[in-house]
Amino acid sequence: MAEPADKGESTQNEQRESKQTAPKGRPTPSRKAAQAANARPLVPGKMDKDAQRQAKLAEREAREKARVGAMMGDEKYLPARDQGPQRKLVRDFVDSRLNFGEWMIPLMVVVLLLTLIPNDGLQLIFLSAIWGYVALSVVDAWLCGRKAYKLVAERFGADRVQSGTKMYAAMRSLQMRMLRMPKAQVKRGHKLQ
Repeated sequence: MAEPADKGESTQNEQRESKQTAPKGRPTPSRKAAQAANARPLVPGKMDKDAQRQAKLAEREAREKARVGAMMGDEKYLPARDQGPQRKLVRDFVDSRLNFGEWMIPLMVVVLLLTLIPNDGLQLIFLSAIWGYVALSVVDAWLCGRKAYKLVAERFGADRVQSGTKMYAAMRSLQMRMLRMPKAQVKRGHKLQ
């Protein structure tokens, strides 16, 4: 057996070997073993049909519960734009008054049917009337937004009014009462405390 010419050379070889294995303390796995350890199926594990049916039923019930909660005005289920005491006050204010805008869509359907009458004079009258009603609805929505803003400023302070209060009130006043979300919680003519 040939001995190393220099003892310094043998210690360098030992140090080199110890640097390669010492930090891990185990041999490097082969490529095949490393790839097998990282392998994942393309399709996640399938549940049996009964478990899938139960999961779908549970999801459907949760969605229905959230939908009903949002329609009834439950804060937990409302979207962020509808949450908070200021938004509730605005909704109650708008729902307590008669708004011109909530009748706009049904009247437009009626006018559309009336324009089928082959009389140009009557069609002009009906179209002028509906445009006048649209203008009246827009003015009413603008006034509703201003009144709602003043009401919120009185109750919560002028410096604490949420941004978008006027637009929130105006857009709710233009919706048909039965299609509003969340549903109206007060009757028309209700006096707000």
